[in-house]
Amino acid sequence: MVTSTGADGTMLGHFDIERARRETPGVRSVIHLNNAGSALPPTPVLYAVIDHLRLEAALGGYEAADTARDAVEHTYDAVAALLGCHRDEIAIVENATRAWDMAFYAMRFQPGDRILTARAEYASNVIAFLQVARRTGAVVEVIPDDEFGQVSVSALEHMLDERVRLVAITHVPTQGGLVNPAAAIGSVTRAAGVPYLLDACQSVGQLPVRVDEIGCDMLSATGRKFLRGPRATGFLYVRRGFVEHLEPPFLDLHAAEWTAPDQYEIRADARRFENWETNYATKIGLGVAVDYALGWGLEAIRHRTSSLAESLRGTLADIPGVAVHDQGAQRCAIVTFTKQGVPALDIASRLREVGINTSVTSVESARFDFEARGLTDVVRVSPHYYNTHDELDRLCTVVERIP
Repeated sequence: MVTSTGADGTMLGHFDIERARRETPGVRSVIHLNNAGSALPPTPVLYAVIDHLRLEAALGGYEAADTARDAVEHTYDAVAALLGCHRDEIAIVENATRAWDMAFYAMRFQPGDRILTARAEYASNVIAFLQVARRTGAVVEVIPDDEFGQVSVSALEHMLDERVRLVAITHVPTQGGLVNPAAAIGSVTRAAGVPYLLDACQSVGQLPVRVDEIGCDMLSATGRKFLRGPRATGFLYVRRGFVEHLEPPFLDLHAAEWTAPDQYEIRADARRFENWETNYATKIGLGVAVDYALGWGLEAIRHRTSSLAESLRGTLADIPGVAVHDQGAQRCAIVTFTKQGVPALDIASRLREVGINTSVTSVESARFDFEARGLTDVVRVSPHYYNTHDELDRLCTVVERIP
């Protein structure tokens, strides 16, 4: 077991790494350090998905959904408990991109409206900003960073005026360990009455993320990353009182009711952002994954994963020719590095050859940030709580030996 300590110095108890690995079948075949891409699912999630597929095979798809209705509905309760909100503020959708898109494209923009975002923003989000700006005449502006490389809250506060229609920030960028000050951003946007959309794709599951503390109006996230849920699962939070101002970019008979031959009525809760057809097996698996994370405790997970990442940064930085590129006053379980004279793809390929999974982030995913820092691509290593220091040492040994 590993002893964990909270951010305030209080003891969190023992982290049962033996149990974590015992309940993660994949650790027996691979050193998986690509959890910011897609984590290894634990056995309860694996069994939940497989069991429902078997139920569909035995009963039929519609009938299996009826039989498993309580398990399906529990997913809303689980996500609400994870985020600190009400179940009617949650929509379960097929991925984080769809969740984010459904929120963003429900906003209405006019010429001159300002969309404020971060330098570290993810490519898919920026492409959506640019598309809407081209269509509507809105403008996209990047909030300056502070001395730590994170969003400058004071700069944001000075930028807020009556023309700002939306502040949209990625909590943890895909290209490094930076954690943007989401709650401080929420404080100033709430005071200014400006809608706030938070992309929590990389933070949910590795950090405590509670919308009642952050103060965002909308939040999108995925199941497959640090939550360890199935792929093609995601969810959207939309605050009560704000949802009624948003009309989804498309509707069906689940999101709305056809009330007369020429009329329809959009449902009142966040499920207006869903559609009728869904993958029930993975939806159930998402709820099980959330329960599993809550069972470990998000503060204990944060401490374990962040400690592993910080240790890795130190070891990598001691290797000749290696540069670590993570920024932020607070950093998380994403570590990015380069080695002089060696392309990032070559490093990731060498690691994969010896059974170590990592990934590469390129300038196309984070152009604002990488161009400002003179980066083209980096190796991304993202440990989870089931990883060990021995596995991190093996990675560093391989990196050191690459000529």
